[in-house]
Amino acid sequence: MSLYAKLVECERRGRPIRVGLIGAGKFGSMFLAQIPRTPGMDLVGIADFSPENAITNLKRIGWKAEAYAAKSFEEALKNRNTFITDNWEDLVKRPEIDVIVECTGNPVAAVEHCLESFRFGKHIVNVTVEADAFCGALLHQRAKECGVQYSLAFGDQPALIVDWVDWARGCGFPVVAAGRGHKWLPRFSESTPETVWNDWGLTAEQAEIGGLNPKMFNSFLDGSKPAIESTAVANSCDLQSPEDGLNFPPSSMDDLPNVMRPKSEGGQLASKGVVEVASCLQRDGTPIEHDIRNGVWVVIEGDTDYIRRCFQEYGVRTDESGKYCAIYRRWHLIGLEVGISVASVALRNEPTGTASFFNADVVATAKRDLKPGEMLDGEGGYTVYGNIQPAKKSVKARCLPLGLAHNLKLIKPVAKGQSVCWSDVEADTTLRAYKLRQEMEELFFGTR
Repeated sequence: MSLYAKLVECERRGRPIRVGLIGAGKFGSMFLAQIPRTPGMDLVGIADFSPENAITNLKRIGWKAEAYAAKSFEEALKNRNTFITDNWEDLVKRPEIDVIVECTGNPVAAVEHCLESFRFGKHIVNVTVEADAFCGALLHQRAKECGVQYSLAFGDQPALIVDWVDWARGCGFPVVAAGRGHKWLPRFSESTPETVWNDWGLTAEQAEIGGLNPKMFNSFLDGSKPAIESTAVANSCDLQSPEDGLNFPPSSMDDLPNVMRPKSEGGQLASKGVVEVASCLQRDGTPIEHDIRNGVWVVIEGDTDYIRRCFQEYGVRTDESGKYCAIYRRWHLIGLEVGISVASVALRNEPTGTASFFNADVVATAKRDLKPGEMLDGEGGYTVYGNIQPAKKSVKARCLPLGLAHNLKLIKPVAKGQSVCWSDVEADTTLRAYKLRQEMEELFFGTR
């Protein structure tokens, strides 16, 4: 039975999936826009540190006032409308709620929200992939211990890539590489919230009118978000990180089979079975036609003569050898698609991507020469960007995960382009997220 049919059946029985949302910003608003159009799914509560902003966003997406007029969870459950609160702990404690969608974008807070949701028997759809990148495998384990599911969010690129990889392997194809598109030039790694808009393709005035967050958008441009999302894919699909970080080879959609194949066969990959990101710009800044900037892809291998003949017979575009082909989706709809994850964990008890491995890691890397006394400001900021590395390598070197590089004071200088290590900062060892990360390193690599 399809998810949609199951949702319709939930509606018919009068027992919808009951959802709680933590964080009603841009991504959360996109999910909220679809809830009234989805049968068998009720949003019982929204927790946001600014209920006023949540209400503003609900108005922006067209919710009627009566839809969020509930004065309590009890009233929301009775009337099938929504209660807005600034207390996320009250939300995750409600026994009637089935699924929590974590949508804050704050990785340290997201870890707290996930662990408490598990404790109270809630499935988690984690939009805050920054948290998944530094401790997803242990979040997955904690969810299993509590008998619930921990899932990446469908619509965001990692879960869509996971879906393509699952499809490929389910069909019997070896996966050569998988990833997303991006707008990339090497100098973008130095981008800051002050410089982001021109390279992104907007004016500062357009960004202000649109209410766009420069730090968040800069986390995409400077390569941090591609590294974070590639890490989530590697750790969900048992793929590997490139040894020295993403290479962002330029590629159109049609050229992916040529580019995303081993160097020994004319491509750009050091090995098979890796994550990578395709740039929509040539290295001189020239745009590539038919780019995959906003999409996802997987390159598969036809490893027998018969399969390669099938590719040819059915007009599949391959590399010149006929051995490799790419399957792709050019667009992703982000928060508009999150309902698929909610339905999947609640009705199939199945995540749309979850970190079962610790193959890759995202390391905080200096954007410029950093001095003792400076404060690190995390992904998209002025001090560091994220660089993907094999987890075994980063853990051995005691590198600082990007997701924990927020509001930490440097005690040693770090040269531009160098990884920041734990010994370079004053770490807040009281954080639950810090402790979870240390426990995960011990579990996978025996670091103590």
